[in-house]
Amino acid sequence: MTQSRQSRSQQVRSRLSHPVIDSDGHYLEITSVYLDFLREVGGHEMAERYIKPNPVNLHYHSPLMATSPADRRDAWTKRPSFWGFPAENTRDRATAFFPSVLAERLDEFGIDFTILYPTEGVLIPSFEDAEFRQASCRAFNTYLAALYGPYADRMTPVAIIPMWTPEEAIAELTHAVQVLGLKSVMLSSATGCVFRRVPQRDRDFPNASHLLTRPDYFGMDSEHDYDPFWAKCVELKIAPTFHCGQVAWGSRQSISNFMFNHIGVLAAGEEPLAKALFLGGVTRRFPTLNFGFLEGGIGWGASLYAGILSHWQRRNVNEIQHLNPARIDVDAIIAQARKEPNARIASHVDDIRAAQEKVKLQQRQWNIDDFAACDIRRPEDIRDLFVPRFYFGCEADDPQNPIAFDTKINPFNSKLRAILGSDIGHWDVPHMNDVIHEAWEQVEDGRITEPDFRDFVFTNSARLYAGANPDFFKGTRVESAVSTLIDSGELQG
Repeated sequence: MTQSRQSRSQQVRSRLSHPVIDSDGHYLEITSVYLDFLREVGGHEMAERYIKPNPVNLHYHSPLMATSPADRRDAWTKRPSFWGFPAENTRDRATAFFPSVLAERLDEFGIDFTILYPTEGVLIPSFEDAEFRQASCRAFNTYLAALYGPYADRMTPVAIIPMWTPEEAIAELTHAVQVLGLKSVMLSSATGCVFRRVPQRDRDFPNASHLLTRPDYFGMDSEHDYDPFWAKCVELKIAPTFHCGQVAWGSRQSISNFMFNHIGVLAAGEEPLAKALFLGGVTRRFPTLNFGFLEGGIGWGASLYAGILSHWQRRNVNEIQHLNPARIDVDAIIAQARKEPNARIASHVDDIRAAQEKVKLQQRQWNIDDFAACDIRRPEDIRDLFVPRFYFGCEADDPQNPIAFDTKINPFNSKLRAILGSDIGHWDVPHMNDVIHEAWEQVEDGRITEPDFRDFVFTNSARLYAGANPDFFKGTRVESAVSTLIDSGELQG
């Protein structure tokens, strides 16, 4: 599986003075091989449970393909992707399956190093049964270390970390890093959250409460304290990442149109995570912890950054006093009501007074400072807690990528931390060897500059991972270039 002439991406790479880091490549699991590891970790029964219908199998063998339109409408079975992975391009399909082929072809792709994410494995941490979930995650991470370890100079897979409890997350994180030698992680599952039971719904609807859950995003409003887990990430020099979306829930529940369900799905899943981490004060309490949000693009990140600032400006602990009901001048409102020419208003003056008095006496039973956990004292604090901590995976051909580098749009002339996510191995990359060329076209079109491109495909990814662990790229193709960044202090910029 060799290619004699240079691809367009190779041609782009040959003109660059810096390496290219892909922060979101994808592989396709060899399920039969994974099952060997699951049998070793959890026994034959666990492997049999995995083979039976479960969320992972449904990802590939959707009931949509086996039911009539009437049945789909009756059960409201959501439309998944039909063709999700390379098929006609057999060479690319083999590349997604076999690490040796990927290692052989990375130069053809114009990529020096890639961080790899799962396909089946993205759903494993969502298994509700704790024993099954933990065994499946442990086996999966062992599978990754065994298959991809020999190619550590060109690629590294992310360990999958279940987040149902901090204790469970710490246990798998520690094993993945200290025992298996994995150095990057994906937290939670495809939804990016854990669905928790709601006590009142458990009481009122005991037979249906499992369908009436609420999402836990680990940063706020959880019954668990996740700070020990974040502290463990810092201790182990890990930059946590998420690869998630609101798959087939919320408004994305069409039974007939996959595009309706898919467009914006990753951004919708990652935005509440980032909000919870920020407003929950995680970036304040752990000021060196970097977070990566993969494949959702930069549009939602730029909107969230600006939205947090604008909301703080109107509703910080001081400004919100302008809305304090105690400041209502009820007599002035009634005086105006008496002047109104409409007789219906005049006939309800007493009702109007009663309503205004009720509002004025309204008592809050909670802290009115929604920004207390992140301790925002000046607008620049938002920039300092957001911009250097959050990294946004963007596909090469995403037309919104230039927003990350537009200092005229982003508050405080900020450049947001966009990182290249190739998404090789999945349906939206028809030709693996054209990704870097597609990214470079935005330079050719004048939409980003060459320094912006360098940040996009190299510097920001180095910041995300080497900022947490200066040795992350040691022994890899990009070790020397990243060491130069560290020595120059550019990673702190």
